[in-house]
Amino acid sequence: MIYAIMHCLLRYNARQLPAWRKHLKRTCTSRRTATNEKEKLTFNDMMQQRQQQATSSIVVQVQSEKSFPELYNYCASYGQILSAHHYRVQHEDDQHYILLEFASTQEATAAISASVYNDELSGVPAHSPFLWFKATSSKRALKAAAQATTGLLNITDGTEKLDNFVLNDLLCAAPTLDEQILVLHQRTQLNDLGVRLRFLAALQVQQAVSGMFPYANAHPFGSSVNGFGKMGCDLDLILRFDREVVGDVNLKKRANEGRLVFHAKENLTNGRSQTQRQMEIIGDMLHLFLPGVSHVRRILQARVPIIKYHHEHMSLEVDLSMSNLTGYYMSELLYMFGELDERVRPLTFCIRRWAQTCGLTNPSPGRWITNFSLTCLVIFFLQQVKKPILPTINALMKSAAPDDIRLTEDGINCSFGRDFERIGFSSENTVKLSELLLEFFEFYSQFDFQNRAISLNDGRPIAKPDHSALYIVNPLEQVLNVSKNVSLEECERLRIEVRNAAWVLESEVEHPSQTESEYGKAAWGVLNLFKTNERSIVRPHMFFKPRMVEVSDLFERPTSVEPSPSAVEFKNSITKLEVQSVKAQARGDFKQMRLNAAAKATATKARHSR
Repeated sequence: MIYAIMHCLLRYNARQLPAWRKHLKRTCTSRRTATNEKEKLTFNDMMQQRQQQATSSIVVQVQSEKSFPELYNYCASYGQILSAHHYRVQHEDDQHYILLEFASTQEATAAISASVYNDELSGVPAHSPFLWFKATSSKRALKAAAQATTGLLNITDGTEKLDNFVLNDLLCAAPTLDEQILVLHQRTQLNDLGVRLRFLAALQVQQAVSGMFPYANAHPFGSSVNGFGKMGCDLDLILRFDREVVGDVNLKKRANEGRLVFHAKENLTNGRSQTQRQMEIIGDMLHLFLPGVSHVRRILQARVPIIKYHHEHMSLEVDLSMSNLTGYYMSELLYMFGELDERVRPLTFCIRRWAQTCGLTNPSPGRWITNFSLTCLVIFFLQQVKKPILPTINALMKSAAPDDIRLTEDGINCSFGRDFERIGFSSENTVKLSELLLEFFEFYSQFDFQNRAISLNDGRPIAKPDHSALYIVNPLEQVLNVSKNVSLEECERLRIEVRNAAWVLESEVEHPSQTESEYGKAAWGVLNLFKTNERSIVRPHMFFKPRMVEVSDLFERPTSVEPSPSAVEFKNSITKLEVQSVKAQARGDFKQMRLNAAAKATATKARHSR
């Protein structure tokens, strides 16, 4: 009897075991998804949160950070202050500013509406969130304000970049190579205050045109919002006169919302000419009316017309465009890649820092590889590893819902899945950052740049469409090469530098931590990667034949005994023999040319004498 009961229980439990497995898997997955959802905001949600912060904030110029208690007590009468951030701008002398975030847009608007104009100045009375505070000179009042203030500054000198020596000390003191990469990312990335200020700069432009265009939106894009920006990066803005960027489905719904339709000025010229004329007027408005805006430059003949200007109250360089929607959607795509795996951004920051220290990148435009191209190289590598860390763009496009459809005015398809849950991608790769960094250098030291192009859409190398030195397919405008500017020499330098980095880093990965006696003393880890050892590094001129011999050396006199003051040093005897062979061949060719010319001259003279 007992045996029968036990047998039945075992059979029942065996039948229930698959159900229990599904239940546990569903529970664990839901908990993990809930945790990830807290960390992974969609791009649109992040943008809306930041725009809400901007509309609830003001920036006030003060005498110093010591003015904060008095400013806090004064502004608290308009509403609840959630946070306060101090920063400095260096001109002839330091100018101090405090960003105050109120609990609501209405409270910030109340503080701005209560502000007055400076009658002593002859400037244009502009209405903006950039103000200055008339502090009292009474020491007693300052002391009383300091004692009565309950608020605290969230940060002091919030926009100051970390000194390189301090950063090197922090990296040197990190216990492991992985920790070094994380410290580098945390200490150099664009911080919260930097993002807040950039959204306030966008809000200022948006409010300036909102009288005539109430649905106008100024959207930051690029490194300011994609999570790959570093401290002090420029601000890219796109100004749109219509409503916010939405999906095709919502646009169709809005077209059918009402029967009353606005009259509009007909565009009698082509779209590019119209945009250029509009931007010329916007440039005049920025220059003449907006506080803090200076050095306005109009670059309207570029492929994407832009207006460049400097914002004095934030020490910020701004590029404003009106027709670069693909740049905005590319920012969204990079943001999503950064959110899909927490290793993407630290790895990218480390590789960018390495490229900067060895001279691969340059702040001036030219034949060098750009930070955007480097980021594409990192993403492509993470698509190539055995267990992919990032999905292909084609996979993201397949997961797009009707509300994810985006088409630019030029007909460029920028549709891809934007909901992390719907995308459903999760990587099983658990490789450490230090190992990924080494694998990155090894991967590109063996990559066939001469014949293959890099496609983030397919997630695999493809045949080169043209003879560009480095070909990276533009993820959204796939007929374009984002690295078309890179010269053959710079591409060769990239290949050589990644090989050098792999050599340096290989020993560091084998010993990824310091001993107690070395802790915090000697440079190690990524610091060795960032050092430039001229003797040990191979340079491209050692491989390019035109640089193996100077042209003047081909015409040196054989009677000269004195050695050249700038003698050529050869890597090995084989290279030296090749150079000597080239010289001998060149001398023989020139000698034959002289003989041919002399013989021709003699024959011509003989004909004329007859």
